[in-house]
Amino acid sequence: MSVEIHKVTEAELNEQRAYGERVKALTADRYASQPAACVVTYGCQQNVADSERIQGMLSEMGYTLTEERQGAKLIIFNTCAVREHAEDRVFGNVGALKKYKLKNPDVIIALCGCMMQQKHIAEKIKNSFPFVDLVFGTHVVHRLPELLYTALTRRKRVFELPDSDGVIAEGLPVIHKDGARVFLPIMYGCNNFCTYCIVPYVRGRERSREADDIEREFRELVASGCKEIMLLGQNVNSYGKDLKPAVSFSELLRRLNDIEGDFRIRFMTSHPKDCTKELIETMARCDKVAEHLHLPFQSGNNRVLKAMNRGYSREHYLSLINYAKELMGDSLSVTSDIIVGFPGETYEEFLDTVSLVKELGASSLFTFIYSPREGTPAAKLDDPVSYEEKSKWLRELLEVQEKVSAEQMALNKGKTFKCYVYGKGKLGDNYLAARTDGNLIIEFEGGERLIDTFQDITVTEPLTYVMKGEIKKL
Repeated sequence: MSVEIHKVTEAELNEQRAYGERVKALTADRYASQPAACVVTYGCQQNVADSERIQGMLSEMGYTLTEERQGAKLIIFNTCAVREHAEDRVFGNVGALKKYKLKNPDVIIALCGCMMQQKHIAEKIKNSFPFVDLVFGTHVVHRLPELLYTALTRRKRVFELPDSDGVIAEGLPVIHKDGARVFLPIMYGCNNFCTYCIVPYVRGRERSREADDIEREFRELVASGCKEIMLLGQNVNSYGKDLKPAVSFSELLRRLNDIEGDFRIRFMTSHPKDCTKELIETMARCDKVAEHLHLPFQSGNNRVLKAMNRGYSREHYLSLINYAKELMGDSLSVTSDIIVGFPGETYEEFLDTVSLVKELGASSLFTFIYSPREGTPAAKLDDPVSYEEKSKWLRELLEVQEKVSAEQMALNKGKTFKCYVYGKGKLGDNYLAARTDGNLIIEFEGGERLIDTFQDITVTEPLTYVMKGEIKKL
């Protein structure tokens, strides 16, 4: 699919920096003290990464960052359009700000992200939420300084929602919420057009960052002390196909793996139709690439997979998993996504998903009841099964997966894993939480000085979704 992708020029970035300085001067004159900005993020890791860049730009514009909406002079909701529940939460939380805006008319309320890129949502905001000052889409995040300056100086509301195949903006400032565990986008957009998914319509076509730009940012992250770096894309397996010359995702992984330092590389999300044996072999050979494969299968029934436009069969999916297990053995951890109750799915077809769950042996699953998205082909299909019936199916699936997870956890008793210790645990006041290469959680007793280090930890007691352990005795 050939599309026109715009890479933001240095001149355009300089123009935005100039707007940023104007915002800084304007807010210094308008407010008695340094203004605070609150960025509220919904949805996936890509949204988190976008919010970190938004916060970076806001910091350069003179805002302090806060998690408290009350007292903030700028409140930005970065929205998600994947499921109806996420949209309802946004509407409810934005509506709750009406009284705050009436009492504080100098506050700027802004909405951005995937929801806003849908025309019917933007119209609803325009007509039903007149106190929202600024609405901007996924393709103009880099223009936040200009848009914010316009909102601050014009009496009219600002809506900037251009249709686009997408842009790539390098060099934006970023503030990582967790300095040791970070998200690093390597590509944006999606070309797959699964019939249930709105993402290609709101995020644009697939566009890969240049490998040199990714490597430069990756090296900076390692030098700053990052220990776990998650490479992000809607379909990382398609990385580099649009570059000239093309660069495969496997090649990028090998290149990053060769960088000196003590760190771990993770990635998501992988699409089964583009998952190659080369990628699996690369995972097995690269010592810094986590042996964790998040590979969504969505349904275990071939008719439903075809209706979803997923581009692979149950048999092909299992062949990939079996090859990965053959190369990585017990050290491999598999997780997946499942949609329950796709339009037209029967209970018998749903049972094919249940049987695949049993065969797969995933350590955990992300499961969802189908949520219709306006503008997608699936939203037009007959959907005769009630939500209540689909909820019963989901409960049945979760019961099966709970047994599978317990069985998978039990296999780890007595094993020792190299783990990244990322914070305080939940099993007791003196417990720390650590993550294995396979993305499993082990909690153990230890001092806080161990946080942000790698430790060898032996599993002493497997539980259902977490394990107890102790630091390996030398």
